[in-house]
Amino acid sequence: MLLCAAVEGPPTSDPPADPQPGQCYLVGEAAIGAWAGHEGAIAGFCDGGWRFVGPVEGARVLVRSSGETMLRRNGSWESGIVRGAEFQLGGQRVLAERQPAIAGPAGGTVADIESRAAISAILAALQAHGLIET
Repeated sequence: MLLCAAVEGPPTSDPPADPQPGQCYLVGEAAIGAWAGHEGAIAGFCDGGWRFVGPVEGARVLVRSSGETMLRRNGSWESGIVRGAEFQLGGQRVLAERQPAIAGPAGGTVADIESRAAISAILAALQAHGLIET
């Protein structure tokens, strides 16, 4: 349950009717039945019934139904958030620190010059983030 934690789906408050040994679940808020009083825990079913591992800040689990990872943070399970300083694909930096804002066109009489300057600034920002090649 803890070494390679994988749960069947997102948190739920109602134990499944026919769990199979080895299946694990995240216990949701206001849990009922055999899960009552175990909110936030990982519930694992075995031959002897339910076993619970209390919620631990920083714990990660794989959600089999979606392939996402959930993280125990600030007292609840969160998903869909990726934290880090840099994102790489195939060894190539794709996202990094936020760059300064790009100034929009400001007046002027010749739209072509302003448009080219704005497009150049956008391209430079995309290149700095590694989204397009330089």
